[in-house]
Amino acid sequence: MAIFLRAQGVRRFALHRALQAVAVTGTVAVVAFLLVHFAPGDPFSLSLGDPGITDAWRAQQRALFGLDQPLPSQLWHLASGYLRGDFGWSIRHARPVADVLRQALPNTVLLMGTGLTLGLVSGVALGTWQAARRGTVGERLSGALALAVVSVPEFLIAIGAIALVARHLHWLPASGLIDQRAHNLLGAAGRVGDVLTHLALPALVIATTVAAAVSRYHRAAMLAVLEQDFIRTARAKGLMEWPVIARHAFPNALASVLALTGLMLPALFGGAIVIEQFFDWPGMGRLMFDAALGRDYPLIVGGVVLAGALVAVGAAVTDVLAHTLNPRLELDA
Repeated sequence: MAIFLRAQGVRRFALHRALQAVAVTGTVAVVAFLLVHFAPGDPFSLSLGDPGITDAWRAQQRALFGLDQPLPSQLWHLASGYLRGDFGWSIRHARPVADVLRQALPNTVLLMGTGLTLGLVSGVALGTWQAARRGTVGERLSGALALAVVSVPEFLIAIGAIALVARHLHWLPASGLIDQRAHNLLGAAGRVGDVLTHLALPALVIATTVAAAVSRYHRAAMLAVLEQDFIRTARAKGLMEWPVIARHAFPNALASVLALTGLMLPALFGGAIVIEQFFDWPGMGRLMFDAALGRDYPLIVGGVVLAGALVAVGAAVTDVLAHTLNPRLELDA
């Protein structure tokens, strides 16, 4: 009966968070639309210094993309298009926004997914080790190093990694998704290796920052759990310290880290712009940066909405997983 009620509670929570994700995504779409339209200039004002482009051509293009319409009318066309699954037409790329996003999204998911996974695993392992070795010289040094990494901006870590690993040691390539000259000449295994080689450095930069933050949070969560009565009971029964940590403390502390992961997703998508720019990675971050420079309104709004939806869904999934690991956590709908 308890299992049934628990499963029912999780389903009710998942449904509530799905509706919440829809509301958040809609709000993000409206806010993104208003912000880009209130910013100075428009996609065609950037060509004012070009003597080959006339005012009549600019007016014609504004009319073609509906930019000469009142703002409420443009917002209505945007909303009705999204309800039909139409994200609009990219001004800069001259093709549907959905196609442009579909091409860039897998690269960002590959980079962010690899960096986040490596960072979570490393951070949890380090935090667990630090909690088990509390008060030792190694624990203090590793904690100070993690604090130093958290304190340094991500772009400085990226610059240092490129300078040391790519430029000085020549261990890994500094930019791009593939080797443009050799990739098509390689076999299937060689192409996979080419992508992994180019992926390694930016993913390690992301993993380093994530691992440093997660290790500090997980260490604190582990130490809090190790003070609980059920841990003392396990020790009183004669269990060794590592089985106590692995079987009893670790699963309870891990749920808190999963909840933290949900909160980190927006920052990761925001950080994608910086990392992809530094490493010339053809993903969503670089795409959004170029779209902002070119005032590509439909692409900016489409990218922001897609990122917002992914973050909302990811946060809901991590909350459900955290509750599954530790049912004592409240499902705050």
